[in-house]
Amino acid sequence: MDSYLIQVNGRGDHAPMLDVHLKTNGNSISLGKVKGRKPRWAVRASEMSKKTFNPVRAIVDSMKVEPNPKKTMISLSLGDPTVFGNLPTNDEVTRAVKEVLDSGRYNGYAPSVGYQSCREAVAAYYNCPEAPLEAQDVILTSGCSQAIELALAVLANPGQNILVPRPGFSLYKTLALSMGIEVKLYNLLPEKGWEIDLEHLESLVDEKTACLIVNNPSNPCGSVFSKSHLQKILAVASRQCVPILADEIYGDMVFADCKYEPIATLSTNVPILSCGGLAKRWLVPGWRMGWILIHDRRDIFGNEIRDGLLRLSQRILGPCTIVQGALERILRRTPPEFYHNTLSILKSNADLCYAALSAIPGLQPVRPAGAMYLMVEIEMEHFPEFENDVEFTERLISEQSVFCLPATCFEYPNFFRVVITVPEEMILEACSRIQEFCEMHYQGAEGAQDLECDK
Repeated sequence: MDSYLIQVNGRGDHAPMLDVHLKTNGNSISLGKVKGRKPRWAVRASEMSKKTFNPVRAIVDSMKVEPNPKKTMISLSLGDPTVFGNLPTNDEVTRAVKEVLDSGRYNGYAPSVGYQSCREAVAAYYNCPEAPLEAQDVILTSGCSQAIELALAVLANPGQNILVPRPGFSLYKTLALSMGIEVKLYNLLPEKGWEIDLEHLESLVDEKTACLIVNNPSNPCGSVFSKSHLQKILAVASRQCVPILADEIYGDMVFADCKYEPIATLSTNVPILSCGGLAKRWLVPGWRMGWILIHDRRDIFGNEIRDGLLRLSQRILGPCTIVQGALERILRRTPPEFYHNTLSILKSNADLCYAALSAIPGLQPVRPAGAMYLMVEIEMEHFPEFENDVEFTERLISEQSVFCLPATCFEYPNFFRVVITVPEEMILEACSRIQEFCEMHYQGAEGAQDLECDK
């Protein structure tokens, strides 16, 4: 039988040393001297957590202002259509979930990419001759935000870069930087209804570019790209061999005078991961149901991207099973008039807000075509007492109790974003207060110049 002996040598006030000898079958083997380790706590936040930065939260949390106590707060800042209760989801949607809950059949774990029947339901809903889909092309996720996270994680490695719109949804940058992925911002053009500056976009592509993010309809802009513009975007992606991550969470949420074109229906060769979900169109963001649609007719992604998405989805074992169980019924039975009524309310609010803000000296709103937002330019030269859009919106809160997000949150200073999902009377009251605020602080060319000289 083998025998083991550990001999410990230490003397005086020197650090203890372990002189380790291993005896086996009568032979002694020295393993050398190992300095003793005194245990101590050394818990540190991970590098990933340190790289995670949400510019919206950073800016909003630093706005140390109190609203005017004489005026009720009106928040036009949060992209959650459920806040004020004026945009409830359809009865068919809630009934579907209630029945699934009562059935008790969806209380266990589902496959990490979602139940096969639910993937089939999503594929059937979005399938069309121009962009065919099968169940294997669908990955169910915990909301559209996780869909974007998985799509980024499967397409890009640390040290690579992605192309992101400016102004654009801040989550893209938050996720990318936490993964060690560089963000390159391409410009949108307000004077062209927020179309992409295609020349600028293409100039940013290099050998480390992993994907192009296209957000249509847009948050924060409320813009909707035309078919011809989408085709030009695809031409850039095709020339540069860059895949597209399409954030289409506001898909089909466009006003009557506009048409939504899913980008995958316009391309036969550019591989696309389209991210969507129930949150906005069905008005249930808290239900956390999203999906990735894999469009890859030239087999450029191949099995590698599909396998990668499968492995990544296994990190949290998929989205809520109760909502999955209701998904087929939600997609099949939600009546068309529900979508129509929602869009009618949003269009009416958008028109009211645009007309009211257009009449205010010093503001230049950009007319939206869909989604739930519009952007407003602040002609800062006429408000010289404010350094930037953050100061402007801070004072708007403190004086008028109206909260709009400064567009610095979206990498686009000297604008602010308005959410148009609030009740009509609240939109009108907010616009009236914004007008009062601007009239109080507006300076014509001469007044602004005099104020600058006094500084």
